[in-house]
Amino acid sequence: MHPLQCVLQVQRSLGLGPLASVSWLSLRMCRAHSSLSSTMCPSPERQEDGARKDFSSRLAAGPTFRHFLKSASAPQEKLSSEVEDPPPYLTMDELLGRQRKVYLETYGCQMNVNDTEIAWSILQKSGYLRTSNLQEADVILLVTCSIREKAEQTIWNRLHQLKALKTRRPRSRVPLRIGILGCMAERLKEEILNREKMVDILAGPDAYRDLPRLLAVAESGQQAANVLLSLDETYADVMPVQTSASATSAFVSIMRGCDNMCSYCIVPFTRGRERSRPIASILEEVKKLSEQVLQLIHERDNICKQIHLPAQSGSSRVLEAMRRGYSREAYVELVHHIRESIPGVSLSSDFIAGFCGETEEDHVQTVSLLREVQYNMGFLFAYSMRQKTRAYHRLKDDVPEEVKLRRLEELITIFREEATKANQTSVGCTQLVLVEGLSKRSATDLCGRNDGNLKVIFPDAEMEDVNNPGLRVRAQPGDYVLVKITSASSQTLRGHVLCRTTLRDSSAYC
Repeated sequence: MHPLQCVLQVQRSLGLGPLASVSWLSLRMCRAHSSLSSTMCPSPERQEDGARKDFSSRLAAGPTFRHFLKSASAPQEKLSSEVEDPPPYLTMDELLGRQRKVYLETYGCQMNVNDTEIAWSILQKSGYLRTSNLQEADVILLVTCSIREKAEQTIWNRLHQLKALKTRRPRSRVPLRIGILGCMAERLKEEILNREKMVDILAGPDAYRDLPRLLAVAESGQQAANVLLSLDETYADVMPVQTSASATSAFVSIMRGCDNMCSYCIVPFTRGRERSRPIASILEEVKKLSEQVLQLIHERDNICKQIHLPAQSGSSRVLEAMRRGYSREAYVELVHHIRESIPGVSLSSDFIAGFCGETEEDHVQTVSLLREVQYNMGFLFAYSMRQKTRAYHRLKDDVPEEVKLRRLEELITIFREEATKANQTSVGCTQLVLVEGLSKRSATDLCGRNDGNLKVIFPDAEMEDVNNPGLRVRAQPGDYVLVKITSASSQTLRGHVLCRTTLRDSSAYC
């Protein structure tokens, strides 16, 4: 094994930071040398000179900066076969949660929300269960904040409340364990353990991987703590798990720590030095979140089955000049994936005609993309250069205005043809429509939107209310009505209204 690899292996196995692991290894080497007889050891000066030369040679033969850049390009996920050995004082079985229930409370900023999701991901893989009921919890973990004194006082108050819960714990149940995670654990350390004997574990922001071990140690009745800060921990290989089933947003952490050292701020001392997650791990998390969004749109009736997917051009060459970050092939692959995930989804897009350097061949490729995807809605414009943009400074607006307008008209014509074909597939179907109000073109018609966000026009007439049989009503803005589609154009659907209904009851008719 390479000497540097040896140091890193020691670091990983002991859970130490880089500096601590080097110090530990140096100490071992010094002890080994001191055990030899004086006749076998060279003088201290020669030892120091030899060690310096040895270190220099190992450093020269070690990895370069380019090696670390390459290594950081992808998350270093552990293979499923690579299971770390437990520490000598614990068995593998003791590290498992054995279906004990964990209750998590989060205080403070968005980073703490993300930390909670990381901590839960680690515990979930170790066999713990999640509970939202404080009374049935076997483990209570508070993810804490130290940004202000008030934030810390909130935790002290909460601990006093939990003390009563721990005291009243029936002996027939496993002992209740309470842990302090995050910034407050990092800042106060021993003060928490000494002041509140009821606290069983402390884990700093860089020690969440150690939670199973800390909890296993706590099971023996001892207090356990790990508040070591790391120079490289980003949890890149840990996929955060949403802790709220009703959450409407998600946070993607791209870095940890801070190097700014603002004179008023505690963050660099509680979260350590600044380090960024590998780009590949960030993209992987965003991709998984996107998959969850698509699944949610497919499953929930109260979410519109429509996605706006701006293409701007059908030419990969033009897309590169626009700095869009994707090729035509990647875009089409995404369209196919969305349609597989959400059958019947409605797609809309943006297109620019006559961007800098666009050739006739580029324009033909955009036309073919319109035909291939067959959008339901579109927003198409001729290119208009804006000052201060990159194109203004780096590119030439070399497509004549008359050519831009001709290409735009061609795109609009093709779009309308294909949108009409796509929308005509709805003719004969009964659709749920959310009423918006009177039609702008007819005082005798109402206008609404279907599940694909397409405009639906239908007569303002009396209809039956499915929840009140025999009652005749007129639809009002905000009502849901069932409309049988009779015709379609590139922009609207037309039909006749059947009845007023609700979102819940409509599934029986559509």
